[in-house]
Amino acid sequence: MVLFLIAIGLIALGGLGALLLGRSGRWASACGAGGAVAGCALGLVPAFRALLGGPVESLRLAWSIPGGAFVVALDAVSGLFLVPTLFLSLLAAIYGTEYLRGFRGAKSLGAAWCCFDFLVVSMGLVLVAKNGILFLLAWETMALASFFLVTFEREKAAVREAGWIYLVATHLGTACLLAMFVLLAEAAGSFDFDDLGRATAAAPALAGLAFVLAVIGFGTKAGFMPLHVWLPEAHPAAPSHVSAVMSGVMIKTGIYGLVRLLVLLGPPPAWWGWLLLVIGVTSGVLGVLFALAQHDLKRLLAYHSVENIGIIALGLGLGTLGVASGMPALAVLGYGGGLLHVINHALFKGLLFLGAGSVLHGAGTREIDRLGGLLRRMPWTGTCFLVGAAAIAGLPPLNGFVSEFLIYLAAFGSLAGAEGQVMPQIPGLVAIGTLALIGGLATACFTKAFGIVFLGEPRSADAALAHETGAAMRLPMVLLATACVGVGLFPVAAVFALTPALLLVARQPEAKVTAVLAGAADPLRMIAVGGAILLTIVVSLMLLRRRLLAGRSVEETGTWDCGYARPTARMQYTASSFAQPLTELFGLVLRTRTRLVPPEGLFPRRAALETDTPDAFSELLFRPTFAGIERTLDRLRALQQGRIQVYVLYIVLTLIVLMVWKLG
Repeated sequence: MVLFLIAIGLIALGGLGALLLGRSGRWASACGAGGAVAGCALGLVPAFRALLGGPVESLRLAWSIPGGAFVVALDAVSGLFLVPTLFLSLLAAIYGTEYLRGFRGAKSLGAAWCCFDFLVVSMGLVLVAKNGILFLLAWETMALASFFLVTFEREKAAVREAGWIYLVATHLGTACLLAMFVLLAEAAGSFDFDDLGRATAAAPALAGLAFVLAVIGFGTKAGFMPLHVWLPEAHPAAPSHVSAVMSGVMIKTGIYGLVRLLVLLGPPPAWWGWLLLVIGVTSGVLGVLFALAQHDLKRLLAYHSVENIGIIALGLGLGTLGVASGMPALAVLGYGGGLLHVINHALFKGLLFLGAGSVLHGAGTREIDRLGGLLRRMPWTGTCFLVGAAAIAGLPPLNGFVSEFLIYLAAFGSLAGAEGQVMPQIPGLVAIGTLALIGGLATACFTKAFGIVFLGEPRSADAALAHETGAAMRLPMVLLATACVGVGLFPVAAVFALTPALLLVARQPEAKVTAVLAGAADPLRMIAVGGAILLTIVVSLMLLRRRLLAGRSVEETGTWDCGYARPTARMQYTASSFAQPLTELFGLVLRTRTRLVPPEGLFPRRAALETDTPDAFSELLFRPTFAGIERTLDRLRALQQGRIQVYVLYIVLTLIVLMVWKLG
């Protein structure tokens, strides 16, 4: 535990040093990024040790805050979330040194690096805190640090609006978490996690209320539908290396909170699993549908974060139902798939956001319809983005397939092991149908994203002048792409690494957990071998082609132009036209706005098609609600007289009411 705290201290010192260096861009970046890289690398040592089943490390220090105690512990569940958090933060820090270089002189990079480092520190403390007050302080620090990073380019009105939406959303979630901890602490007499768990053992109603508050509070951070509205606003606004950290690991702190609460509150009732299953279906399907309709590359990726959080919730829901119904295989495989997808999503979503940042850095825009032909100009970025796109679509032999395969096994196992009962079969059928639909739509979405952005011809001058990024931005993408391939080719090692965490979460004996994972390992091993053979054949053919063409003159010419004498880039598919058949199919949900100027006459000179798909929950639920609250509060402005004596009267009246209520 001491080694982990030293690592956290190094990151914090790097952030403070960067803040002191202020606008000295080069030295501020070196200090901030250096502290993050050194601290994350050091912190990975105890994190891996805890993930792989090392002894639980804990530390308790005296603290003068009422109800609070500096109690931290590093167990297998904390280690499982810490490993992707520290690994992705380390790579994002390296990436950020080059990405932020263009802002030198215009912005205080010292403040930005300080906020980045404290975001990493606060995430680490959230994952090891074992006291409610310490947890909430770290949680609030995480929210504020990420808010200042989201508003890095605050001179833009859209960025300021995104920042305020995020700040309001995260504090509404924190209010629910505060209520949850207060209720549990009142029953336990302490804010320590161990005491909170014992207090709910004989109070199922309190445990149920705490779980509902946790789903709202943690679900807001995780991005559960319909609490997701801040994600598609904040992720595009933040710098790309920050977007990678926020989407890849920060939103997983919400998943960690739910998993930790499931461990603390004891054996769950079945309705907890049903609730998580419904959330998983809603978030997964709607997230990928809204992603399919987007034209902004980073906004598209933000909605895919909602989709993948839905997949994680599906796994957790199946696992919870497995524990509640006494089905060990369902519990182990459901929780195993959900927890492994936490790691896998951090890898491929971090890769995709860094790839989107490289596109923005190299081409100057993230509008999909203004790009095209970037694979020739940015081969490293294009290849890494392709790996991430295939991984997020769940294609073998990449890491996204492995975790989704475990959830499929859990769902099919619930059908086979139901023994004629109807209820255990329903969640399995729901999960299978949902995963199949999500997989198909995700494949279509990333076919659109990769094809329109990297293939074809440039659709604008910016795309035609695009250039590859430097080594500091390429290296993190290559390492993440390698990790995606590595987990896909060695899935058995990744699956068995979950064993210590599953012993805590699935509440099954070690022999049962090992047996279930061994049963899942056999088909995974066969698929991995097939994938390795396929990759070997592809690489061999590429090397053979290069050898055959060595020393020869290789020329290029245009492809068949369908009879057009002078084809232009405007004749290519756009993002709207590619996705139109699917968006029209789900038009009732997406509510896409279409503005069409049809061609007229024999020789039309003008025609246009423009589509826009706003977030339905934001437009129909949250904006009207907050507008109504604003109108109501405007009517209370008469109470704001500006006179001190009137305010003193308000205080006196409030005290009288409180005294009467207390005495009564």
